Amino acid sequence: MNDISALVASTRATLERIAAEYSPAVFASSLAAEDMVLTDLILKANLPIGIFSLETGRLHPETLAVLAQVKDTYGYDIALYKPQPEAVDAYVSQHGLNAFYESVDMRRECCRIRKVEPLGRALAGSKAWVTGQRRAQSTTRAQLDIQEDDAAHGMVKFNPLADWSETDVWNYIRDNGVPYNALHDQGFPSIGCAPCTRAVEPGEDVRAGRWWWENPDSKECGLHLVDGKLIRIKSVAA
Repeated sequence: MNDISALVASTRATLERIAAEYSPAVFASSLAAEDMVLTDLILKANLPIGIFSLETGRLHPETLAVLAQVKDTYGYDIALYKPQPEAVDAYVSQHGLNAFYESVDMRRECCRIRKVEPLGRALAGSKAWVTGQRRAQSTTRAQLDIQEDDAAHGMVKFNPLADWSETDVWNYIRDNGVPYNALHDQGFPSIGCAPCTRAVEPGEDVRAGRWWWENPDSKECGLHLVDGKLIRIKSVAA
């Protein structure tokens, strides 16, 4: 079992180093539990790391409600990046609103339009970006490093919670009164777009509810892919 106090101290140190050495840096928040931990650490320490989220147009109401919770709790407005309307319209017109159920390629194209392209705009001009990814989340993240060289975006990428377990995340949230998505109390450990996320059964993998109709090895939206392929980003020693 990890020592939560040691994890918190290490994560704070990583965030402070990012702010000091990689300015401007931004944090890409999905508004999920682990992202709320990082939000709490960044905002309580008043670190100069901007926080943004990708508003895909198909998020749960409960997810959007977290934006107001952050504003009420920390007095901070999370920046929102949305897909290009013409790209969404073209996809829906050609393939249908829910074509992502038909194949992995169709699903990834939807993710590209609604998430990957907006991410590129959100990262523009930054030296580093921060994510809430953790190794324990899925097989595709098992080799995750805290600091990586993200050649696809031409910057350094940090995963400060890579070592954290699900228990660590929730212990921090409860101990510090951190606001979180209400869907987590309804069996949603991992939350994406509404049509692509379901609740999980006890004992299921934490990301089993994401794109549940696909093979586990394909379960990435493209934010952490290179040229559409799952490629482990090169680790950089701290």
